[in-house]
Amino acid sequence: MQQIEFRAMGSAILITLDTDDARAADALAQTPTWFAEWEARLSRFRAESELSALNRASGEPVRVSATLGQAIQTALDAARASDGLITPTLLDALQAAGYDRSFEQIGGAPVSPTRTPAVVADWRAIEWNAATHTLRVPRGVHLDLGGVAKGWAAEQAAHRLVAIAPVMVDAGGDLAITGARANGEPWPIAVLDPLQPANDLALLMIERGGVATSGRDYRRWERNGKAQHHIIDPRTGAPAETDVLSATVIAPTTPQAEVAAKVAFILGSRAGSAWLRARRYAGLLVLENGRTAHTPEFENFLWRAPNSNLVGVTQ
Repeated sequence: MQQIEFRAMGSAILITLDTDDARAADALAQTPTWFAEWEARLSRFRAESELSALNRASGEPVRVSATLGQAIQTALDAARASDGLITPTLLDALQAAGYDRSFEQIGGAPVSPTRTPAVVADWRAIEWNAATHTLRVPRGVHLDLGGVAKGWAAEQAAHRLVAIAPVMVDAGGDLAITGARANGEPWPIAVLDPLQPANDLALLMIERGGVATSGRDYRRWERNGKAQHHIIDPRTGAPAETDVLSATVIAPTTPQAEVAAKVAFILGSRAGSAWLRARRYAGLLVLENGRTAHTPEFENFLWRAPNSNLVGVTQ
C-alpha cells in the first residue's frame, strides 16, 4: 500500500493505492500537479483562475476549458438533482455571509462585513452547451463551485489511478473509492464525531462509491456576533438554519454523495432524513443536540466489533 498527502483546494488530500507496484509511486507523485491544475481553473479565491475570469465576464457566451466545462456540468447536475438546493450561483451569498476569502485567511475570526443576505439567482438561467464547450452566465450572476469541485476532483483522480490498483482518494472529506482492496476486503472509513473530534462515531466498510460529509463544525466564523458557516440555503441567501450539525452520505459517486449530504444538512433532520430515504441513500445525521439518526441503508456499511453496539447511532 502506497500513499501521498498534500494540500490543495483548501483541504488536506490523501490518496492511497493498494499495491506495492513501482508504477504506483510514480503515479502518486503526479497527483499534486493534477490538483494544482484543477485549482488554478476552478478556484474563486484566485483572481487569475478561469472561474474568476468567467465571473468577470459581461454575460456574453464564453468558450471554457474541458476542466471547467466538466465541473460546470457536475454543478448543474447537482442543481437538477436537488431541485436547486445545491446551486453554483451562490458566490454573492457566500461573500455577503463573510466567506469572501479562503478559510485559511478567515480562520474562524470575526468578520466585519454587514451586508444583508444576497438574492440567489436561478441556476436554470445558466446556458451551457456541452457540444461547443460554451457557457453563458447572465450579467450580474457569479458562480462558486465549492464542494462540487472537490468531489469532481476526487473522482477524476480515482479514475486516472484505478488502472494501476484499487484506489481511495480523500479530498478534504470527499472520498472516491474505486473497488475492493487488493485482498478483496472493503476499505475502512472512519466517521469522526463532530462533537468530539478526537473520537470516531462510526467505522464504515466501503467497497466502492463516494462518501461525503457536510457540516458546520469546521468552516465557521462570526459576523456581527452571530455564528456563520459556508453552507448557504438558496431559499434565504443566508447560511442554512438547521438542527443538523453534520451529515455523512454514501452514494454511487462522490459528487452524488456531496450533493446528498448538503441537501440533508440544509433541510434539517426530519425533511433531510426523508429525502435520503426516498432515494435509498445511506446517511448518518449528527444533530445539534448530540443525537444521531441514520437511514436503513446505512446499516449495510457499518462495522461492529463482536458483542458490541455502535454507541450513539439511532434510527
